[in-house]
Amino acid sequence: MTSFSNKQYPRVRILRSVCLFTIVSLACSATTIIDFEQFTDSETLTTQIPGLTFSDTSVITTGISLNELEFPPHSGTNVAFDSGGPIDITFSSPVTSFSGYFTYTEPLNIVAYNAAGSPVAEVTSAFSSNLAISGDPGSSPNEFISVTSASGFDSVLLTGDPAGGSFVMDDISYISSPSINVAEPALLLPVSFLIFALLSRKHVSAI
Repeated sequence: MTSFSNKQYPRVRILRSVCLFTIVSLACSATTIIDFEQFTDSETLTTQIPGLTFSDTSVITTGISLNELEFPPHSGTNVAFDSGGPIDITFSSPVTSFSGYFTYTEPLNIVAYNAAGSPVAEVTSAFSSNLAISGDPGSSPNEFISVTSASGFDSVLLTGDPAGGSFVMDDISYISSPSINVAEPALLLPVSFLIFALLSRKHVSAI
């Protein structure tokens, strides 16, 4: 027979609270990272990535179509660029954050829009150009740029040169809105409760 001693109750309650907080936190948001490595050189992006729709976006590869001396990838060998105009990315469900690593030839502007088409957040690059060799003094390629909105948004518009061909992006990521991310708990609950059980067991004493 086992029982909790009086001293052990507070510690177990703390563990229970921490575990519950972890479950809720993980269940409420999920970050998705896209590195474009699965695509071929000059492939046009549209709906190949589940949950996302791209416009005016193509993938280019180091040593083939990409000038990696000026536009070095943040990781791997592939990047995506604005092919023919500003890049528009539409999410199948609202997100609260979008970010990535960008190398550009002129100022880059990112605007997030809600389902009604109204802008909810906006950010502009730190420099006019951050090419690896010929960028602005003090700049460096692969600037991390992010746009966030607690109310959530459904699309982002990335604009450099309106005609396109002015920036590349790599390792983009987005965070799902808590209100729509309901699939994770089914996977997280068993693992989280197992962790809780193991931690709690250390504070059980035998009589």
